[in-house]
Amino acid sequence: MSERVNELQQPIGEEVVGWQSLEMPARTPLQGRYCRVEPLDILTHVDELYEAFAADREGRLWTYMPMGPFASAGELKDWMDGACTGEDPLFYVIIEADSDKAVGFASHMRIKPDIGVMEVGYIAYSPQLQGTRTATEAMYLLMCRAFDELGYRRYEWKCDALNAASRSAALRLGFTYEGTFKQATIYKGRNRDTAWFSMLDRDWPSKRKAFECWLAEGNHDEQGRQKHPLQHFADLA
Repeated sequence: MSERVNELQQPIGEEVVGWQSLEMPARTPLQGRYCRVEPLDILTHVDELYEAFAADREGRLWTYMPMGPFASAGELKDWMDGACTGEDPLFYVIIEADSDKAVGFASHMRIKPDIGVMEVGYIAYSPQLQGTRTATEAMYLLMCRAFDELGYRRYEWKCDALNAASRSAALRLGFTYEGTFKQATIYKGRNRDTAWFSMLDRDWPSKRKAFECWLAEGNHDEQGRQKHPLQHFADLA
């Protein structure tokens, strides 16, 4: 009889022993070698951000974003007043170390401390920031907050499935593609199929080591060009 009962049992997930709800991300800065990531302050950062974004003259930065492009600093501020002042999403500005100026922003969002899940989103990198080690370090610092500082179990990245640059960035940074949700939403009058990526706490130690090796000064020349790609260190970790 006991064997028959076992055959009829449905599989269930692994028990999460001793789990307790976590904290929300703090509104405190994160200091790196090439940048500082700090909570966005509209009065302090809006002019520098607008100047940095204005270098994107064709507005391609905003193609897959629900907002933008912005015709003036005032227009950018108006959007920030309505979207960037809460705790979720919690917006961070990226301050380049060399210039000490804001060159982009990102956010922690869909934050669920009861189950240890959060997403990184609203990533807006100015042309000055794109493709630099500063850009990578900013993402690394936000991951450190999620995993090392707060102990979250799952970190998510989502983007328009047509956004090849974002999909490529997610994979380069060590996220795992999980699938695409068809007709997930509508923005700017267009359909969006959403590609989902994730990083899990059990994978973070090896990925953190890869980031640290890639970000080391010895891996870049005097012009800031990498000697070995991030994947090289991920393969070694």
